[in-house]
Amino acid sequence: MKFGRIITLSVITTLAISGQSLAANKLIQNKGSDTLVNVAQAWAEEYPNVNPDVTVAVSGGGSGTGIAAMINGTVDIANASRQMKKKELKSAKDSGQNPVEHVVGYDALAVFIHENNPANEFSFNQLGKIFGRGGDATKWSDLGLTVPGCDSDKIVVVSRQNNSGTYAYFKKAVLKSAARAGIISKGSFRQGTLDMHGSKDVVDLVEKTPCAIGYSGLAYATDHLKLACISKEDGASCVSPSVATASDRSYPIARPLFMYTNGEPQGAIKEYMDWILSEAGQCILVNKGYAPVRDVNCP
Repeated sequence: MKFGRIITLSVITTLAISGQSLAANKLIQNKGSDTLVNVAQAWAEEYPNVNPDVTVAVSGGGSGTGIAAMINGTVDIANASRQMKKKELKSAKDSGQNPVEHVVGYDALAVFIHENNPANEFSFNQLGKIFGRGGDATKWSDLGLTVPGCDSDKIVVVSRQNNSGTYAYFKKAVLKSAARAGIISKGSFRQGTLDMHGSKDVVDLVEKTPCAIGYSGLAYATDHLKLACISKEDGASCVSPSVATASDRSYPIARPLFMYTNGEPQGAIKEYMDWILSEAGQCILVNKGYAPVRDVNCP
């Protein structure tokens, strides 16, 4: 399943409602996950048609950035592609905040390779050898592959910055698994990875670099990339990333997507969250390449 290129937002986008000043409306501040920023923007753009008295301002920056903003009390909703960490929950409590977790969709964390790469599938152990600290796959020939256009044979490992929920989830799901299997000594990323600020940056680099391999949310996939089929164990049947395999969790790196609020949402924030989880809101999510929290009938 292919998805068109999606533009990542790096600044807050405020949606002005025609004929009304911002001061006359309820403003909901929404910040965080780069994985979620595009669908969050789509929700924000559609919501004035549902309730013209509410404006939603959306920005990215990573799951950690959004969670920190919620802890500091500067946003109403924090987007995250991972659960809050124990130290974040403690920090929130110490700051007088009461984070409440809402699952708003599911995503397949895809592994991307250049379209000319002859590989079709990887196991968690192979990914551990490539991405993990101490992994012994530093050249494509270490995996028995010759990649056209990759004259150096060196694997260019493309990752995300460590404030990213995508980074944290890949580390937890894949690298920790490889460490438990004894493939790498610790479940951490190797040194020398190219750490990208956003998912779009990962896709752009892998598209242009025959030697590269990277990962990000499925919704960022383009027609100029190859999406690897993934298995948890060597020799096991692999599963390709798709909305369907994220929905039924058969894809090994499927993950929930979260929004966090300070306490149970009330008033305009509750109405907005309820709409996101409605069929209309969930169909916007599906149209952006993510899996819904429940079965929906979308046009």
